[in-house]
Amino acid sequence: MAKIGNRGDRLGRRLGQLYAGLTLYGVSMALMVEASLGLDPWDVFHQGLSERTGASIGTVTIAVGALVLLLWIPLRQRPGLGTVSNVVVIGLAVDLALALLPTVEALPARIAFLVAGILLNGMATGLYIGARLGPGPRDGLMTGYVARRPHRSLRLVRTVIELTVLAIGFALGGQIGIGTLAYALAIGPLVHAFIPMFTVPPTADEVINGPNGPDGVTDDPGGVTNGPDGIADVGQRRERSSI
Repeated sequence: MAKIGNRGDRLGRRLGQLYAGLTLYGVSMALMVEASLGLDPWDVFHQGLSERTGASIGTVTIAVGALVLLLWIPLRQRPGLGTVSNVVVIGLAVDLALALLPTVEALPARIAFLVAGILLNGMATGLYIGARLGPGPRDGLMTGYVARRPHRSLRLVRTVIELTVLAIGFALGGQIGIGTLAYALAIGPLVHAFIPMFTVPPTADEVINGPNGPDGVTDDPGGVTNGPDGIADVGQRRERSSI
């Protein structure tokens, strides 16, 4: 009985960590949007679509995530609870945060919003990836593609996709600026620091039973991030093995 209780406690922690991380990720996006100093590639794309369609950036984020998730089908990727939650929760959180955050005009305040957004983004990524309940849809697309084509570099595939969405987003009216560069330089080290800090280690049962442990929850290790996602661990291992 104690074993079952412990398992339930661990699952409760993982679920709480997942949804806290996804919510904070949405808040971090809102801080960067309000800073008006540039966004990460996927959010430049989301913002550009939002400008063209009139839909909120949160609604666009949800719609793009759902469409990307459909591309998992030919790649035979299996989404986890975290994957599906990623599609919905981040979009809702960013719209709510944008409605609550003040509009800042002074440059020092905008810089403060940008720095806070990038730091919070790194921490939020560590929380939701560390819950081990599935990668985000965008990175599942990248790692799924590389898994079916092992000779391709994950780093190259990721770079091509992100440069493509960045260019399209900019053409649609999304904002590129110093924040885009700052995010690109800072997010890797931040995620590297926060993921080990928040990762919930697998139990002995999970190690023995594999990805679908006895609690019935997929223990997909998920990935690291840029945009509302991460580079899945399987992709990192494959990338290292190809070097």
